[in-house]
Amino acid sequence: MTSWTAHDLPDLTGRTVVITGAGRGLGLITARELARAGARVVLGVRDADKARRAVGGLPGIFDVRSLDVSDLVSVRAFADSWSGDIDILINNAGVMDIPAARTADGLDLQTATNYTGPFLLTNLLLTHVTDRVVHVTSELHKQGRIDLDDLDWRTRKHNGMQAYQASKLAVVLFSLELQRRLTDAGSAVRSVLASPGIARTSLAAQSRSNVINRFTFLTNDPERGALSLLYAASQDVPGNAYIGPDGLGGFRGSPSLRRPGKAGLDPVLAGRLWDVTAGLVGAAVAR
Repeated sequence: MTSWTAHDLPDLTGRTVVITGAGRGLGLITARELARAGARVVLGVRDADKARRAVGGLPGIFDVRSLDVSDLVSVRAFADSWSGDIDILINNAGVMDIPAARTADGLDLQTATNYTGPFLLTNLLLTHVTDRVVHVTSELHKQGRIDLDDLDWRTRKHNGMQAYQASKLAVVLFSLELQRRLTDAGSAVRSVLASPGIARTSLAAQSRSNVINRFTFLTNDPERGALSLLYAASQDVPGNAYIGPDGLGGFRGSPSLRRPGKAGLDPVLAGRLWDVTAGLVGAAVAR
């Protein structure tokens, strides 16, 4: 069986894609390939000038807008300024295993970037979405643990890697609960998960886990890592599908339909997490 590649993308002419954190790495590759396939790609990024330089000269239609998903004011401003349909929303922006820090809203920076900000953004833009929301997660979500009493790391001793794992598990649970709500509402919009496996990007540069990037036989290069995002964004997959590499452990390989960790399939935890998160970010979301 021939492995799926970006050349297998369908014609996306006339479709609008919003992708966060698309100024570099997997996000930039994903944006480039979607635009090549004909989509209008809106890059929501912290450094708009840098992103414009990154896409300058690339074929396709790009629209670069300022968005810091860790800043709830920025998230609300982006959503408030939006008009028209969004065919595909890709929550790609993320950080990994960073030191303890708080956002301007007083939230844990890593959790806010990877989960709470995208949670708010998705809820604020959901009425515009016509096809699907793609959430970028990590195989490390399988080691994550959710503490509903301290989701924002206020009482526990902060651990960067544990916070990362928990945030990526929260993303998986968010997709589960979002899909339940969409289905119950009779919506055709899908919530889909994408894991790039272990991709050799700058994401882990500040982390102890950066050592894994030296073992190329265990990892995907960025071009291949981005395939999971592209597949999740373009192929006919079921709601709450989990797309990841087809190799051993989901670390590397070509995109395929896989299964998240057991904790990411807990509907009770997913519902409780939704309520806690909505309270944390002050989101006006459907119950």
